[in-house]
Amino acid sequence: MASLGQIIFWSIISIIITLAGAIVLLIGFGISAFSMPEVNVDYNASSDSLRCEAPRWFPQPTVVWASQVDQGANFLEVCNTSFELNSENVTMKVVSVLYNVTINNTYSCMIENDIAKATGDIKVTDSEIKKRSHLQLLNSKTSVCASSFFIISWVLLPLSPYLMLK
Repeated sequence: MASLGQIIFWSIISIIITLAGAIVLLIGFGISAFSMPEVNVDYNASSDSLRCEAPRWFPQPTVVWASQVDQGANFLEVCNTSFELNSENVTMKVVSVLYNVTINNTYSCMIENDIAKATGDIKVTDSEIKKRSHLQLLNSKTSVCASSFFIISWVLLPLSPYLMLK
């Protein structure tokens, strides 16, 4: 049976491992946020429009629209993008509206900063609307740090009761 001293010692080690992992994640990511965009038909607009919203991003990303039919088209003049600071005054909500869209086309809203790239796709036809989103981390060092921390935690923390017995 483990003594009180051993239990306290291994509890402190577990806390240190957890804090070290949090510090690694904080250093790796810095203060950052990213979220999946949701693209919908904007029925409130006067013309056929699409609305792309993502609730949390930091630092401020860039937003680019693309079209499967009009590949290489520049949509800067037919879209309006805004960044609204959230209530915590750290992250921002991204809202982008694309005007004058055509039916039977697939549009993509790409939101990107130094940490992540998120894409929301929407295909609008006469009979249906299909949507899909995906998120990609861009900073591979951060991904490795985060993965390493979680691997170390999952290996060491379950072993701590066995280590206490010695």
